Amino acid sequence: MSDITEPQGWANQPLLERESEVLAIHRAVDELCGTSRTGPTTRRGGVLTFAGAGGIGKTKLLGEARRHAIERSCTVLFARGGEQEKQTPFHVMRQLIQPTFAAMSEDGRRDVLGNWYGIVAPALGLTAAPKGPTAPDPQGVRDGLDWVVTHLTVRSAPVVLIVDDAHWADAESLAWLTAFAARAEELSMLILVACRPDEIPADAGSLRALMGRQGTRPHELATLTTSAVARIVRDALGESADDVFCRECWAITGGNPFEVVELAMRGRARGLKPHQENIPQLRDLASAVKGSGLIDRLDQLGPSTVRLAWAAAVLGTAVPMSIVASVAALGEAQAAESIDRLRNARILTVLTSLHRKEVVEFFHPLIATAVYRSIPPGVRVGMHGMAAQAMVDDGFGAAAAARHLLEMHPEGDPWVVQQLRQAARESFSAGAPDAARRYLARALREPPGMEDRAEVLFELGSANLLHEPATTINQLRAALEEPKTEQALREAITYRLAQALAHTGQMAEAAGLLSDEARLSSSSRTRLRMQAEQFKWNSVRMDEDNSPARSRLLAQFAKRLSGRGLPERHILGLRAWDAAMRGESVTTALDYAEQALTGGMSWTDQDFGFEVPAVVAVTLMYCDQPGRAEELFNTAIIEFEDKGWRGAHLSFVYTLLGYVRYRRGRLAEAEDFVRNGLQIADRVGHGIPAQWYAIGTLIETLLARGNTAEAQRVAQAYRLAEELPKAVVYPDPQAVRGKLLLAQGRIEEAEQQLSAAGKRLDLRGTRNPSWSPWQLDLALAQVTHEPDQARATATEALARARAFGAASVIGQSLRVLATTMDASRAAVLLQEAVGHLEQSPAACELAHALVDHGTALHTLGDPHQAAQQLYRGMETAAACGADALAARARSQLASAGLRPRRLHTFEQDTLTIAEHAAARHAALGLDNASIARELGTDPRTASELLSASFTKLGTDRLGLRRALGI
Repeated sequence: MSDITEPQGWANQPLLERESEVLAIHRAVDELCGTSRTGPTTRRGGVLTFAGAGGIGKTKLLGEARRHAIERSCTVLFARGGEQEKQTPFHVMRQLIQPTFAAMSEDGRRDVLGNWYGIVAPALGLTAAPKGPTAPDPQGVRDGLDWVVTHLTVRSAPVVLIVDDAHWADAESLAWLTAFAARAEELSMLILVACRPDEIPADAGSLRALMGRQGTRPHELATLTTSAVARIVRDALGESADDVFCRECWAITGGNPFEVVELAMRGRARGLKPHQENIPQLRDLASAVKGSGLIDRLDQLGPSTVRLAWAAAVLGTAVPMSIVASVAALGEAQAAESIDRLRNARILTVLTSLHRKEVVEFFHPLIATAVYRSIPPGVRVGMHGMAAQAMVDDGFGAAAAARHLLEMHPEGDPWVVQQLRQAARESFSAGAPDAARRYLARALREPPGMEDRAEVLFELGSANLLHEPATTINQLRAALEEPKTEQALREAITYRLAQALAHTGQMAEAAGLLSDEARLSSSSRTRLRMQAEQFKWNSVRMDEDNSPARSRLLAQFAKRLSGRGLPERHILGLRAWDAAMRGESVTTALDYAEQALTGGMSWTDQDFGFEVPAVVAVTLMYCDQPGRAEELFNTAIIEFEDKGWRGAHLSFVYTLLGYVRYRRGRLAEAEDFVRNGLQIADRVGHGIPAQWYAIGTLIETLLARGNTAEAQRVAQAYRLAEELPKAVVYPDPQAVRGKLLLAQGRIEEAEQQLSAAGKRLDLRGTRNPSWSPWQLDLALAQVTHEPDQARATATEALARARAFGAASVIGQSLRVLATTMDASRAAVLLQEAVGHLEQSPAACELAHALVDHGTALHTLGDPHQAAQQLYRGMETAAACGADALAARARSQLASAGLRPRRLHTFEQDTLTIAEHAAARHAALGLDNASIARELGTDPRTASELLSASFTKLGTDRLGLRRALGI
């Protein structure tokens, strides 16, 4: 429902020559309600758009839509864009949503909004923006608004959502509306949008796309014909109006409905006789309807009345009369008298707002525009200043005053700087960083005092960080150069500038900056923190000059730390990851990971970033503890979603969670997670690290599933072969490219890519095949034509795997080495590989080893054992979602004529996948807590799964190995 009623007079005029548009509206509303001329139907929503010049009748048409929707018992959400309010973030969204929540208590609002309250309530103006360093990203707020409107639609269906004058909608509301419109049909919601196409901003391409949605043109409203104009004139001035007079009305107005009605109403007020001889008077009246004539008419009402009209034009729509009078510098009696004059002149009207306050509104936006443009520039600027002060004094806050402050001339006023900074903080915390940047940029032009300039530059740079990192760098460098900067602020600027440099691929510059600032600091705490940041950014540099030297320094540094604070824990976390990357022992990597996690690390600390918690979780995964890695990533998702961070951060975590599932052999789940992460990354921007992570993981997952064609489509769509990222990305993109070429049978190209990747990674000291199994894939490529070289490559990979010590990568390396051997030696290696993989979480690798072992056994003439392994491999591959591998196992069984005896039939046929996994982990000696971590569940659920498996197998924990055939 709207919070403002429509002006009288214009609203009461009949709709003429809009039959097709009215019919389209009625049909759409009826379909939304599940009825049609032929009877009940399935409810169907959709989008209707209307386009036309100002005064053509769009608002009148939407009024008819509201009337018919209410008549059909629909819930109507209404908003109108405002020419003066388009700089105010979420102005349209607040009009749409606030009426629904106005009658609710605070507890009621919290109950309805649930977990989204802290994210969307500030944007909707239901609560003050929270104080603190973190804020939701715009996508998080849009997702929250999606949930709110969806919830309202489901609860209050059918819903008709109407936005008038969408060309004046604020950017934040428009971004939500144009994205949400695609869901209208599935939600049984009807969205009606009207705008002036010639006034759509150049940067509002999404609105143009919405108006031409799905290739359809909007309903373009035409001017009225002479007969329709004659009908309006005769309704207003009498049936005696002659044809010549009516035709002249049409010629003067061009058939514009608003101008026709205004002209007719003016004629009636003057008592004009609608005859040919009075056409000269008609033309005089017409000149007073718009443009300079309207302003001349306004001037005749007296200076006090003119000032009040100016104040109303400056303040915009739905502003309380008291504030309008204050800005016009009029007393209560003078204001009331001026409003009466303006009402009689059909310039202003008085309406009742949602909060039962009297507010002033122009009869039509065309009048408001003409009045605003008529204000002398100097007076207009001054009135904006008065409006800003009035809004703050009346309790509307800095954010409401900010749009007026933007129109003022810079004068070095500290109050203006203070209000703009406060408005920026509120906008940023409400998920409107674009508005925050506008306010802070204007604050800099005021300008602020020398003692505040560095802080304003820092706030502006921070607001730009995720959106315009290059601009951020310039602003933060300027902040560092300010002479009057406190040490704490200088340190904060340094950390944020290093982030900006790193996010633009300038990791070396980031590390150099931190090194320079550390030397200038006299604080050991600061130097430690900056050292931690240096290690972080150097560790992800692809162009690092001497990566092994940095690793040695990191190792020496970590030995002296105990993890007492976040900087120390971050260094320990980086040491754990570095140990895993370089193939040091699992014990070493896990020891440092445990030290880093003791005491906790936040995923949403903007000063420290989320990179170190992420690499610690990944280290656990490489060390065959995927359950614990998933726990950390699940915690990250909760933290990100609670903060409204639904951009690159959330993309990373979904992708990495998918990567863990991929390594565990849960390929279908992995694909779902990674596609979700890639979708979010695509939404954020092309070429960002989050997108690289998702692309590589998705391709590897698709290859594991046997879907090479789809993997190739992904590689082509994202141009995997054309460039390499500037930062360290896992899985390594070049190695992924080589694996894809290998799967396609393009052996020579695969060797080239894999060899190049290996050379590059070896130079960095990255030698762990668990991190990048490029050697294993290279051996598989070489075995087709250089078996000796393949054997040497695989042997070296196995040595590296044993040095690291994770069962999963040792088993994988043994399996690949077996491909370079004769059948008898291969069978021995594969039996060992199966043994290692059975003690690991790498289910898909286990399936590979079982199938390969079965094939080797068949070659050696042992069909019974071959059948057992092939059958186990087939079942495991099928459970993993490795369809191609399962098909290969079936083919091997069929081609060999093997009829495998179903081993452990009772277990295989009755245990669920979860029960089987729990039982297998228990058979391998894991306790309930460890099983829960491996399964990604809680201990109670793990215990229930175990109890179910004991019952079905007719055994206890001691007999599990025999029952499962382990």
